[in-house]
Amino acid sequence: MRIVSSRLIRIVLLAIATSWSAVAMAQTAPEVKGLAHPGAETFMYVGNSFFYYNNGMPGYVSRLAAGAPEAERYKNSSTMITIGGSGFDWHDMESYFRPHAVGYYNFDENNVVVFNTRKKFYDAVVMMDCSQCPIHPQLKPIFVKYARKNAEIARKHGVEPILFMSWAYQNHPEMTAQLAEAYTKAGNANHELVIPAGLAFAKVFKDRPDLNLYQPDKRHPTLIGTYLAASTIYASLYHRSPEVNSYTAGLDPDVARYLRVTGWEVAKVYYGW
Repeated sequence: MRIVSSRLIRIVLLAIATSWSAVAMAQTAPEVKGLAHPGAETFMYVGNSFFYYNNGMPGYVSRLAAGAPEAERYKNSSTMITIGGSGFDWHDMESYFRPHAVGYYNFDENNVVVFNTRKKFYDAVVMMDCSQCPIHPQLKPIFVKYARKNAEIARKHGVEPILFMSWAYQNHPEMTAQLAEAYTKAGNANHELVIPAGLAFAKVFKDRPDLNLYQPDKRHPTLIGTYLAASTIYASLYHRSPEVNSYTAGLDPDVARYLRVTGWEVAKVYYGW
């Protein structure tokens, strides 16, 4: 893959020093290294089955936020809007922000409906294109177009746009660098935070082949994969390590801790923190 920016040197050197060069294949450095509004509490996730597998990745992020040590806990609630196989252009982003619609009410633990009285239902929206759309010869122009369009729509409604960098297929590891480059360039072009979940997958895939990240279709995440991605989201949103956390999603505690630490380490290298 062609090196496109001299800004890569720091990332590449850091990656070599930590022996995970597969994660650091030449890529443009992200310009946005954190949330514009670090106090964000409510999140909309817009994407596809990569989000909704294992009963929804956003729920894992919320439970990690609640499972942190008491002094570090964050309020994190979310709504997930997904269409199987969908790309950016399948979603009518404008409609998701219409009044008295998405996020207008929910049910509490006693099954009582609670209406949202907030003036703004969401602080940020995390968006993912289809798993190969950003690098597909026929579809990548649509990715570029809708990354910009959807970011503009979100900001028009006072919501911060965020991009979620998806992972390579198990049998096509070369997709890692390609997807990382596409998402990072789109993030820079639209001044959006990019969550490097794909790079976290590449690191675990290389360093811990005993941990299965993929379903038999070699694309969708197992519980381990979803937990890893959620840990990377947590690290990226809060600029804080999730290493000490009571939420394991039922995984072996040592495995869960490794995944949380990996999400943090990947975020640190990607953003250059």
